[in-house]
Amino acid sequence: MQKGKKALKPTTKSNLITYGMLIAAFIVVSIICATNDKMYQFKGMLVPLCIYSIMAVSLNLVVGILGDLSLGHAGFMCIGAYVGAFFSVLLKDNIPLDWLRFVISLVLGGVTAGIFGFLIGIPVLRLRGDYLAIVTLAFGEIIKNIVNLLYVGVDGSGLHVSIKSASDLNLAEDGTVIVKGALGITGTPNDSNFTVGFVLLLITVFVSLNLINSRTGRAVKSIRDNRIAAETVGISVTRYKLIVFMISAFFAGVAGVLYSHNLSSLNTSIFGYNTSILVLVYVVLGGIGSTRGSIIAAVILYALPEMLRDLRDYRMLIYAVVLILLMIVNNNEKFNLFKEKISITRFIQNRRNGMKGAKS
Repeated sequence: MQKGKKALKPTTKSNLITYGMLIAAFIVVSIICATNDKMYQFKGMLVPLCIYSIMAVSLNLVVGILGDLSLGHAGFMCIGAYVGAFFSVLLKDNIPLDWLRFVISLVLGGVTAGIFGFLIGIPVLRLRGDYLAIVTLAFGEIIKNIVNLLYVGVDGSGLHVSIKSASDLNLAEDGTVIVKGALGITGTPNDSNFTVGFVLLLITVFVSLNLINSRTGRAVKSIRDNRIAAETVGISVTRYKLIVFMISAFFAGVAGVLYSHNLSSLNTSIFGYNTSILVLVYVVLGGIGSTRGSIIAAVILYALPEMLRDLRDYRMLIYAVVLILLMIVNNNEKFNLFKEKISITRFIQNRRNGMKGAKS
């Protein structure tokens, strides 16, 4: 007798639906852009939509999966943006291949943001709740203010750094000022486009979903649901928190590089606490812990005000109705969270049984 086909796991099916939705959206948008050359406003929103979707998915790892409230996500985005832009401007003439220079910028920006995530996470992740939110918010503002003070130039003798003015750099005649304090960086190559943004978003979603459904992800969820129970079965809380925080910071840095290469000039005005709170709104209204919901909320809530600019009298009313509808839809996620908690309880129980077996 022939055995029937093995059914897909619910998590695998959900992941495939998410990938399918992203690919379908990319195909539809590409067709629209190819067949209509006059949709300048629509085309201008595509890269920012990818940027904020990456930010929402990465922050969802900390807020939704780890269960910690972080308000410094814009700080990691700022680090990635400035590191990537600085590298591209510095080596614009030395690396003629645009795509190679851009890829290196993405890696450098993401890794630098991840390193800062590790350094900040060691002392900060011992805090919880409002204390963690306040400290991460302060971190984002400190990063923004430090970058506003920096003047960085380069000449034949190397790099020169000052926190006073560009004249204090003492550059040679062939020197160039790259970072100009509050004026930021100008002349960044415009290497970002919708295709690159979509690929980076797809990579972010792939890493996020695989992390959530892995053994590490189950350990992180157990910390979120019951920290004490997780510690009693031997789960290292600090280690897993740092892993999630570093990955989240890395992709925030990647989003920052994508942002900096979408504009010819870069300054810190976009990297304030308002951006961190805006991304947090995307995560919350998309459904805390839902990767797919974070993307949908980011797309809708970013694009809606732009699309409704002609309806000045009714724009905020429509925006408020959409927010209410999103909150109503999120109430249906309670049953899914209940099922997820059951799976976490089983994970902790299996871990405890394994430890008992090893002792015996």
